[in-house]
Amino acid sequence: MADDSLQQISGKIHTVRQQAVILDSDLAAIYGVSTKVLNQAVSRNIDRFPQSFSFMLVKEEFTNLKSQIVTSSSGYGGRRKLPRAFTEHGT
Repeated sequence: MADDSLQQISGKIHTVRQQAVILDSDLAAIYGVSTKVLNQAVSRNIDRFPQSFSFMLVKEEFTNLKSQIVTSSSGYGGRRKLPRAFTEHGT
Protein backbone atom coordinates (compact mmCIF):
# COMPACT_ATOMS: atom_id res chain seq x y z
CA MET A 1 0.00 0.00 0.00
CA ALA A 2 1.37 3.43 -0.89
CA ASP A 3 2.37 5.92 1.82
CA ASP A 4 -0.45 8.25 0.75
CA SER A 5 -3.00 5.48 1.26
CA LEU A 6 -1.60 4.63 4.68
CA GLN A 7 -1.74 8.29 5.72
CA GLN A 8 -5.33 8.58 4.51
CA ILE A 9 -6.36 5.49 6.47
CA SER A 10 -4.47 6.46 9.61
CA GLY A 11 -6.32 9.78 9.57
CA LYS A 12 -9.60 7.88 9.82
CA ILE A 13 -8.65 5.94 12.94
CA HIS A 14 -10.21 7.26 16.14
CA THR A 15 -10.16 6.22 19.77
CA VAL A 16 -13.49 5.12 21.21
CA ARG A 17 -13.88 3.07 24.40
CA GLN A 18 -10.08 3.05 24.65
CA GLN A 19 -9.85 1.19 21.34
CA ALA A 20 -8.58 2.25 17.93
CA VAL A 21 -11.56 2.12 15.57
CA ILE A 22 -12.60 3.11 12.08
CA LEU A 23 -16.16 4.22 11.40
CA ASP A 24 -18.44 2.33 9.07
CA SER A 25 -18.58 5.17 6.53
CA ASP A 26 -14.78 5.32 6.31
CA LEU A 27 -14.42 1.55 6.05
CA ALA A 28 -17.12 1.44 3.36
CA ALA A 29 -15.25 4.09 1.36
CA ILE A 30 -12.04 2.05 1.58
CA TYR A 31 -13.87 -1.00 0.20
CA GLY A 32 -15.70 1.04 -2.42
CA VAL A 33 -19.22 0.28 -1.19
CA SER A 34 -21.91 2.39 0.43
CA THR A 35 -22.20 2.57 4.19
CA LYS A 36 -25.65 1.04 3.90
CA VAL A 37 -24.31 -1.99 2.01
CA LEU A 38 -21.51 -2.51 4.55
CA ASN A 39 -23.89 -2.32 7.51
CA GLN A 40 -26.40 -4.64 5.83
CA ALA A 41 -23.65 -7.21 5.31
CA VAL A 42 -22.66 -6.97 8.97
CA SER A 43 -26.29 -7.25 10.12
CA ARG A 44 -26.88 -10.30 7.95
CA ASN A 45 -23.74 -11.97 9.29
CA ILE A 46 -23.79 -10.67 12.87
CA ASP A 47 -22.43 -13.97 14.24
CA ARG A 48 -19.18 -13.24 12.34
CA PHE A 49 -18.82 -9.80 13.97
CA PRO A 50 -18.53 -10.12 17.76
CA GLN A 51 -18.95 -6.95 19.84
CA SER A 52 -15.19 -6.83 20.35
CA PHE A 53 -14.80 -6.38 16.57
CA SER A 54 -17.78 -4.22 15.71
CA PHE A 55 -20.07 -2.14 17.89
CA MET A 56 -22.57 0.68 17.54
CA LEU A 57 -21.60 4.05 18.94
CA VAL A 58 -23.93 5.67 21.44
CA LYS A 59 -25.08 9.24 20.86
CA GLU A 60 -22.57 10.74 23.33
CA GLU A 61 -19.64 8.94 21.66
CA PHE A 62 -20.71 10.15 18.23
CA THR A 63 -21.17 13.71 19.49
CA ASN A 64 -17.67 13.63 21.00
CA LEU A 65 -16.21 12.34 17.73
CA LYS A 66 -17.98 14.99 15.68
CA SER A 67 -16.51 17.68 17.91
CA GLN A 68 -13.00 16.27 17.35
CA ILE A 69 -13.14 15.71 13.59
CA VAL A 70 -14.50 17.63 10.65
CA THR A 71 -17.53 15.80 9.32
CA SER A 72 -19.47 16.65 6.23
CA SER A 73 -23.14 16.08 5.79
CA SER A 74 -23.98 13.94 2.82
CA GLY A 75 -27.39 14.42 1.32
CA TYR A 76 -30.03 16.02 3.49
CA GLY A 77 -28.97 16.29 7.11
CA GLY A 78 -26.22 13.66 7.12
CA ARG A 79 -26.53 10.37 8.98
CA ARG A 80 -29.84 9.07 10.18
CA LYS A 81 -28.40 6.30 12.35
CA LEU A 82 -25.50 6.20 14.75
CA PRO A 83 -22.35 4.79 13.16
CA ARG A 84 -20.87 1.38 13.71
CA ALA A 85 -17.22 1.27 14.77
CA PHE A 86 -14.82 -1.50 13.74
CA THR A 87 -11.76 -2.40 15.78
CA GLU A 88 -8.58 -3.67 14.17
CA HIS A 89 -8.73 -7.29 15.32
CA GLY A 90 -11.48 -7.64 17.86
CA THR A 91 -10.18 -7.81 21.38
